[in-house]
Amino acid sequence: MQKNTENTLEGVVIEALPNTMFRIFNEDTNEEMIAYLSGRMKHNRIRVLVGDKVTMEVDPYGGKPKITRRL
Repeated sequence: MQKNTENTLEGVVIEALPNTMFRIFNEDTNEEMIAYLSGRMKHNRIRVLVGDKVTMEVDPYGGKPKITRRL
């Protein structure tokens, strides 16, 4: 199932924070943002480490992005 690609970003994990939150650096816009892990990644226990490239889905209403894939 392919998601809408308009709301996705790629970035690199800079820092792991408590409660499955991560500080992500987006190279396209040169900004840092805080993102949380999606429920499917939590359920399947996919580990995200510092230095991993990830794909994020951005909330259209201005909330925090959620990490949907580890590249």
